[in-house]
Amino acid sequence: MRQTIPIRYVSPVFRPPSEAQSLILPITNGCSWNKCTYCEMYTTPQKKFQVRDEQEILDSIRHCGEQFPHQVQRVFLGDGDAMVLSTRRLMTLLAAIKEHMPAVRRISSYCLPRNVRNKSVEELRELREAGLSLVYIGAESGDDEVLQRVNKGETFQTTRDALDKFAAAGITRSVMLLNGLGGRVLSKRHAENSARLANLTQPEFLATLVVSFPQGEERFRLGFPDWEPLDQREMFLEIAQLLQNLELKRTVFRSDHASNWLALKGTLGAEKDRLLAEVRTAIDNPKSAGLRNEWERAL
Repeated sequence: MRQTIPIRYVSPVFRPPSEAQSLILPITNGCSWNKCTYCEMYTTPQKKFQVRDEQEILDSIRHCGEQFPHQVQRVFLGDGDAMVLSTRRLMTLLAAIKEHMPAVRRISSYCLPRNVRNKSVEELRELREAGLSLVYIGAESGDDEVLQRVNKGETFQTTRDALDKFAAAGITRSVMLLNGLGGRVLSKRHAENSARLANLTQPEFLATLVVSFPQGEERFRLGFPDWEPLDQREMFLEIAQLLQNLELKRTVFRSDHASNWLALKGTLGAEKDRLLAEVRTAIDNPKSAGLRNEWERAL
């Protein structure tokens, strides 16, 4: 008989692709910022931001421990920015996971850079020692004009500061960039400044996704009226420019999200030349590049 997970989920539930085998533990609902014009993840009424009741979360952890005492090895703290919680509350939840689910080896979370401005490196070290080992940070771009046009609420510097804090605390960072976010008018500076952000912070993981608007572009264009989407070839040219400008020492690079036409996987800088060659093949001879069909792509 299939067991029911003793957690109250509010649909839709989002997670990074690499958390497919993780227990999703919502400790907030929605996103505390939720003003980025490119993002539709938390725009439905039921996803309005709210911090979950602490006792409800603790009860869920305890019940999961009773039902799955040895099966759960990874926990992802949802929703959009669990790191908005105070260090004290996070420490309480991490301690409960350790007590009731002793087999857990990795705890991760999405994080907005703004949510660690008031957390010291020492506080982040305490969270790491309590079990938080990985954060996913949607930088989206390293270019301040692009960030302002899409109402990200962050800048190159605030994102860099957050990434540097996590590095100092020993927490692994997975950074996400949005290919095509600057459109044609800002593509070059989007790629160059995103590379500059990565070069200065040297994240352990770096991923690119393709920007898309399944609910339409109207909200996005309010702040970016002259945005023109990149076609497939222009997307590849932007990725090539990003890769060309990256000077990374040991970063796992992924451009294999379902939104991408071209799946790229490698370690930078060791495999930079190979990755660039794959992108150039997609630019010059797309039929031989093993691209995904349009119907195979997802958001």
